Amino acid sequence: MIVVMKQGATAAEIGAVIARVEELGLTPHPIYGENHTVIAVVGEAAIHDPDNFQAMAGVDTVTRIGHQFKLASRQAKTEDTVISLNGASIGGRKLVVMAGPCSVESRTQMLETAQAVKEAGAKLLRGGAYKPRTSPYAFQGMGLKGLELLAEAREVTGLKVVTEVMTPEAVPLVSQYADILQIGARNMQNYGLLNAVGRTQRPVLLKRGMMSTIQELLMSAEYIMSNGNYKVMLCERGIRTFEPMTRNTFDLNAVPLLKQLSHLPVIADPSHGTGRWDLVAPMAKASIACGADGLIIEVHPHPEVAVSDGAQSLKPEKFAQMMRELKPLAEALGREL
Repeated sequence: MIVVMKQGATAAEIGAVIARVEELGLTPHPIYGENHTVIAVVGEAAIHDPDNFQAMAGVDTVTRIGHQFKLASRQAKTEDTVISLNGASIGGRKLVVMAGPCSVESRTQMLETAQAVKEAGAKLLRGGAYKPRTSPYAFQGMGLKGLELLAEAREVTGLKVVTEVMTPEAVPLVSQYADILQIGARNMQNYGLLNAVGRTQRPVLLKRGMMSTIQELLMSAEYIMSNGNYKVMLCERGIRTFEPMTRNTFDLNAVPLLKQLSHLPVIADPSHGTGRWDLVAPMAKASIACGADGLIIEVHPHPEVAVSDGAQSLKPEKFAQMMRELKPLAEALGREL
């Protein structure tokens, strides 16, 4: 259930409600909005009477949340969540673009790519230091050296860094280097990992599993948020269907639906969604048109020799062209690139 406090409710009144929630053996999650404070009550709330809270000072309304995803629900927070990084924000009117190679391969590659995507307008640099691969014989990433190269590229360009973390044990190390922790599609339901990133205050980019429902994506976000980290972005990156002409089926239905169901920012990944560089720009435009808050795009200076995902990577000049074409579209939709 959610307890909506009256506008102007005092800190003492809010504290009293939180204390009452804890007395009942439930977990309070206060969410501070522009106009109201909402206290999401998590636990076996269904057995408790809303009257436990309705009569308390400062309480406006008490409502049961209909969805299993309590903290991610629009019922818990009606305003869009905006995640602020120093120099960038995710959510709200401004659209953010994250760009870079699938895998960190070398210092030259990372610095060249970082400079190019920054000049084109990207605000965040993506790159995999650790790579979950279908084959154990495929390139698995540079590990710590890759993290160091990402940090160097950030120092040179000022771009924030988003990179994948694969295990709970690796969260402290990757958090030292990354501004955003990415949970890849294959780990969307790795609950130990979700709990671990939930115990940090690093923003999390949570990718939808390739065979996962929207409900399952939101429940994975709930794992992170229930551990106290509300800085979560949802990423639509395509799902596996019977169609062999593209790598995945890019489920753009999910973007407006997630925006209706949840207050969390939604990022679209047309690179993985299509698996084809020539489809990335058209689907990036479609992503913006249907309400995405940002894009994550694979860019490589020499995709023909990339160690992973070269077929879906844009060359820097194609990325710059796409960014120029996105700008008037964003403005026409009342957004800002």
